[in-house]
Amino acid sequence: MPTMNMVEAIRSTLKSEMERDETVMLMGEDVGHLGGVFRVTDGLQQFFGSRRVVDTPLAESVIAGSALGLALTGWRPVIEIQFLGFSQQCFHQINQQISRTRFRTRGTQQAPITIRSPFGGCVRTPEFHSDSMEQTFAQSSGLKVVMPSNPYDAKGLLAEAIRDDDPVLYLEPLRGYRLVTGEVPNEDYTIPFGKLNVLREGTDITLVAWSQAVPIAEKAAELAEEKGISVHLVDLRTLVPLDEEGLVDAIEKTGRCVVVHESQATAGFGAEVLALIQEQAFYSLEAPMRRVTAPDSPYPMPGVEDHFIPTAERVAAVIDETMADQ
Repeated sequence: MPTMNMVEAIRSTLKSEMERDETVMLMGEDVGHLGGVFRVTDGLQQFFGSRRVVDTPLAESVIAGSALGLALTGWRPVIEIQFLGFSQQCFHQINQQISRTRFRTRGTQQAPITIRSPFGGCVRTPEFHSDSMEQTFAQSSGLKVVMPSNPYDAKGLLAEAIRDDDPVLYLEPLRGYRLVTGEVPNEDYTIPFGKLNVLREGTDITLVAWSQAVPIAEKAAELAEEKGISVHLVDLRTLVPLDEEGLVDAIEKTGRCVVVHESQATAGFGAEVLALIQEQAFYSLEAPMRRVTAPDSPYPMPGVEDHFIPTAERVAAVIDETMADQ
């Protein structure tokens, strides 16, 4: 079983899905000749040709709108929005057009579009490049939101997204592109949406995370274990659909909960997680639930972003606070 980083896992999945289904095509800024700004699509235009790997103008609205037209005429587009912050330029196409296609046509039309986009901090990017905006799209009814944290999941979730007949926003963590590695099977497999992954079994407190917050939570769990605290860690993997049953089970297992994510606190998806637990697992709680997030401010300049993104030490401190509550 080969070891891959996330870039390699995503690239190999794109290639295998394009070989499996001739209606799968790629579109985006610099995805063809350059192979993408992070070389995720490197070599694919040379292999499949410029008709199936298309370099587009620097116009996100054009990319998303064209993908919908192609999807309605039999193609299965995989589009790249170069950075998630740039999705502001095509939000109306995604939210008002793509995600509502099945609803608007009373189920007679489908929009099998996969929207790939990297995001996340601590990679020293300019403004708008690191914004975490998953919560913005979680309210786009009809759109699935997928956020892998490791290469194995990256392959299985991407294959599932491309084969899905509904639109999927597939978000890729910038920090994890080459820093996170793992074993990825050569054989074909998919990971179903709406099924969280239990990464660590524990009995004292539950950590809930997704995407690049998962490695932070893993390190925090190790710090807590050094103090004798048993941490139960789950990776949501998909925000829409959300594994409500699995989430409730994870909280009932320990009675305490800390949610970790890179986006801002106010109206972040962590608030939705805590609301669900309050509604469905309230009587299992032994302490107030807490969040570790970015502050409610625009993403800062690179020199101070290490103080903006949650750290393992911050998470470990919040674990201590939660364990002290009775």
